[in-house]
Amino acid sequence: MADVVRFRLQDQHAVDALSRHVLGHDAAEAGRLRWGWQYLQNPNNPPDGPQIWVAKEGPTVVGQQATMPVRLSLKGVEIQASWGMDAMVAPERQRQGIGEALFRAWDHGTGAALGLGLSAASLGLFRKLNWPRAGHLPCLVKPLTRRALRNPDWPVPVNRLLSALTYPLVRVVARTRPLGAQVEPIRYFDRRFSELWDQVAGSFGLAVRRDAAYLNWRYIEPPHVRYSVVALKRDETVGGYAVYRHVREPRGRATVLVDFLADPADRVGLQTLLRWVDREAAAADSDKIRACSTHAGFRRLLRREGYFPVRSSIGLVAKINAVAVPRGFYERTGDWHVTLGDSDQDR
Repeated sequence: MADVVRFRLQDQHAVDALSRHVLGHDAAEAGRLRWGWQYLQNPNNPPDGPQIWVAKEGPTVVGQQATMPVRLSLKGVEIQASWGMDAMVAPERQRQGIGEALFRAWDHGTGAALGLGLSAASLGLFRKLNWPRAGHLPCLVKPLTRRALRNPDWPVPVNRLLSALTYPLVRVVARTRPLGAQVEPIRYFDRRFSELWDQVAGSFGLAVRRDAAYLNWRYIEPPHVRYSVVALKRDETVGGYAVYRHVREPRGRATVLVDFLADPADRVGLQTLLRWVDREAAAADSDKIRACSTHAGFRRLLRREGYFPVRSSIGLVAKINAVAVPRGFYERTGDWHVTLGDSDQDR
């Protein structure tokens, strides 16, 4: 049986070899661009280095469970936590209990184990270990053009008919609406965003601490993807932010609202951020805007702004180890704040 231990820098070459073996050379090389940023530069890393567990047979690494450390707020009470990601086991060592041993090591080494966008293998392990499951990350879409509702799996005539039938509705939904406050593009999160987080943290039953250090690392410094970021301002006070990017898809172009934050009670503030993103999406010739959010209040406002719920395949799990949670905690996620920007879903 392989030995499961914490990753050390001298394991890097063996981990790279495992990645090439499991993912293929091209995919492994593409992932190296983000590896140092994601695992070595994370401001939430503990003093003893990145939270990565490896399964070793002598000097050979045959399995890995990497994680992204975060500070997790539960109604303002913070604990250490981590998102699980980049789990892999060498094909010839699968079905030998290595994946389960890696999961257990991660679980025992963190105050809260979090998972988003689960593979079938990971989901099976979570079930086997009886981890709580919080369902799926709810997703919504706002159509902007007649191409927005096209499905790449449908024949062209069907898509054209659907476009014609829905166009009047799309025109109403996509109309430009006035902003209610000042919005300013930024390329740096200053201390005011940490202050904003401190003000709103108690509003969320579960949310990653979104202070300036985390936000700069997550959205300004990534070497492999570029985000657009805007801040909601009233005089010199910061009331929120939105992070988005434009992507090309099989049958059109989409704007992805990756992350956002505002006081849940500040309806006008979040509404203003959403309407700014509307304008940016239209300027980029996007056919739709996609957003994901667990928070029931945020989703209600998204629907009022023209977003429609769509089926989500992004699984969400959470297992709180550091503190006791009330009965029904994992079933009632309407006050959680999880978006597509959490974990590594938006690569």
